[in-house]
Amino acid sequence: MRLLLTSAGIKNASIHDALVGLLGKPIADSSALCIPTAMYGHPMAGPGRAWQFISGSEPRTPMCELGWKSLGVLELTALPSIDEELWVPLVRETDVLLVGGGDALYLCHWMRQSGLADLLPSLHAVYVGLSAGSMAMAPRIGEDFVGWKPPTGGDGTLGVVGFSVFPHLDHEDLPENTMAGAERWAAEIAGPAYAIDDQTAVKVVDGAVEVVSEGHWKLFTP
Repeated sequence: MRLLLTSAGIKNASIHDALVGLLGKPIADSSALCIPTAMYGHPMAGPGRAWQFISGSEPRTPMCELGWKSLGVLELTALPSIDEELWVPLVRETDVLLVGGGDALYLCHWMRQSGLADLLPSLHAVYVGLSAGSMAMAPRIGEDFVGWKPPTGGDGTLGVVGFSVFPHLDHEDLPENTMAGAERWAAEIAGPAYAIDDQTAVKVVDGAVEVVSEGHWKLFTP
């Protein structure tokens, strides 16, 4: 798999270049599907913010407004109620999945319920996560980030990558997201974990991990 796990989208030239490199062609020649599902599970997001994400009206987290050749919406909560023939071929043909932020456990739940989680390892598409969209790929998110609670309980996520992600490090609107807070979170995670600010992303290609940053970050190891 090819993944670009960001804190706040395609925020700078380095992350942009990493995305183009993963695509293997210009953004203007690439098809995209955006996934707003995580927003519905988060009290600070919801349908209003989902519209901003889809329409490319949120400049603090650029994803959908990058000039894609085509852009569609893949709403995971709708997929269990429609035939797979209506959406699976589209997902298999697209160049990139743009997975928005919100509640990581809600997103993970609907990735499983929809069947997308089972498809991910076989997809051609580049997976680009934003905040919760990145966290859902980890083995777990940590109790600090548990909001919506899945029926199975716990803080476990998909485990596509072998590390966890603490996004929005030192964000001016999130005073609890300090490096000291990240260190406490990482101690509970008890596995490899990256704390990344909004100018940083983690690129993963077939298991090989590389940090792309114009800001600051830290890797915590047990």
